[in-house]
Amino acid sequence: MNSLKFIAYSSIVLFVLACGGEKDPSRFFDIRIDGNKKQFQVNQTIAVDISNKADKTIDEVTFSIDGKELDATNNQITLDVAKLGNKVLNARINFEGQTVDISRKIKVLADKAPEIYTYEILNEFPHDTSAYTQGLEFYNDTLYEGTGKNGNSSLRKVDYKTGEVLAKIDLENNFFGEGITILNGKIFQLTWRSKIGFVYDLESFKKTDSFQYGQSKEGWGLCNNGEILFKSDGTEKIWLLNPETLVEEGFIQTVTNKSIFNKANELEYVDGKLYANVWQKESMMIIDSGSGAIEGVINFGGLKNKTKKPNDTDAVLNGVAYHPERKTFFVTGKYWDKLFEVQIKKKAP
Repeated sequence: MNSLKFIAYSSIVLFVLACGGEKDPSRFFDIRIDGNKKQFQVNQTIAVDISNKADKTIDEVTFSIDGKELDATNNQITLDVAKLGNKVLNARINFEGQTVDISRKIKVLADKAPEIYTYEILNEFPHDTSAYTQGLEFYNDTLYEGTGKNGNSSLRKVDYKTGEVLAKIDLENNFFGEGITILNGKIFQLTWRSKIGFVYDLESFKKTDSFQYGQSKEGWGLCNNGEILFKSDGTEKIWLLNPETLVEEGFIQTVTNKSIFNKANELEYVDGKLYANVWQKESMMIIDSGSGAIEGVINFGGLKNKTKKPNDTDAVLNGVAYHPERKTFFVTGKYWDKLFEVQIKKKAP
């Protein structure tokens, strides 16, 4: 090796070491949590300090989660975060004229267990038994329904009192239809694994556009709060979509006080809460739409037994729509012959 090549090689090695090799200053420190725990409740105060492995002189340490600085007093921080779930606790350390960021993965869960709810049937209406129900939503006393299965997926406008299908758009056979929602004169519909959604004009009931998914893995449930769309994808995440660009601009994670949960399916939004069918279960979650905390669980046990095919394994509970004028919920399932109007209420102790 000639001298010029040796000098160039040595310069590269020194550069790599200075930028992240053995001289990486983050190696000097670790975040140490009392008891080495990884799972906590929101607003919990925990003991935390910095392991100073190289005995450096530390001038200041600031802790943060999701970019929000946390108050640190006497080696304690309070987990005051807006969104729950899998988080990264970051520590910014100023020492000896340098600044370094280190991190540790933790889980921040809800601070209390979900309350248990039950239901009262107010009315029963006919429902098309060929409909593999994936999405329900009311608009001006008319029920809109999205159905699934390849070759049988559709978007429908339905007279809920009679079960009559007033209008129907069939999806192409390669698409498996999923959740729907209505906002700003548009109907939005997801597909399952094709990573594409469709947009329809509410008045003409014709398809006008399509959109691609971003980081979300699949299309499951869909609803809106008048400003953003909420999209479930079969994971613990519920994605927040801009209704104009349909870009995923963030997410919440669904959590209880004990774990992170990943079974949210069909969605409905009411007064700051997301009502989410639990995939393949006779239950529904009530989720805080801001934090992701599962605040309640509705037990719909026994409802399927009131249908014609209670033993059909495909005929699971799926489909929830809130009627704002009647202030009641309408629920059904895949291939069910009935649409139930129900009142949801807390279970007596």
